[in-house]
Amino acid sequence: MTVTLRCNRFKDIYRNKAEQFDRLVAREDRRGNLFAALSEICPLRGAKVVEFGAGTGRVTRLLSVAVDEIFAFDIEASMLGRAQRAMRATGMTNWHLSLGDNRRLPVASACADLAIEGWSFAHVREWHPNDWRERTDMMLAEMARVLKPGGTAILIETMGASRRQPLAPRNLRQLYDHWERELGLSYRWVRTDFQFASPQEADELMRFFFGDELANSCLDGKRVIVPECTGIWWRTFG
Repeated sequence: MTVTLRCNRFKDIYRNKAEQFDRLVAREDRRGNLFAALSEICPLRGAKVVEFGAGTGRVTRLLSVAVDEIFAFDIEASMLGRAQRAMRATGMTNWHLSLGDNRRLPVASACADLAIEGWSFAHVREWHPNDWRERTDMMLAEMARVLKPGGTAILIETMGASRRQPLAPRNLRQLYDHWERELGLSYRWVRTDFQFASPQEADELMRFFFGDELANSCLDGKRVIVPECTGIWWRTFG
């Protein structure tokens, strides 16, 4: 699949297929490793959070049980619509969802203890191949702007669907290297394996998002657990 086709497919998913996308991410991280890792990196209890690229509220839901308040933003109204329904179903009331561009969110400076994004920033590498460095730097600068002194920025991105050990996708290696070497972010990884309700659901949802090539390589018609590695990058701003 060409870069252009892959970009267009993801954009179509985020704009038009929020329900199916949310079914996929609801099956992710069967052991709860992500929440445990985030809790080790940054105190969550009582924190005020600004979330970038919230999508259907995967990370919003995860954090809402612990933090004091979370303001979550996404550029796609359809994703936020699904997120709103999901958040209402939790019974939590400490969340706010709004439209917003990752490069400039409609929130005050120095308002958050934690700025976080999940599976959003890395799209800049393919969607904007000519100026991805400038754009990613703008997004990190926006995280720094919304943070209080001593606040922490956290970035969550893929280190390999269907993988048992982390390996950055080829198209993202430059981006991750930029984060670590030039922007000074720390890094760790966790397993966030998918657990599906049936082999049929695994086949449907893996093909829907990751495509036939990856699905063919990791599914055998019997599997309901699919391994995945996820990277976490972070930096605390003085």
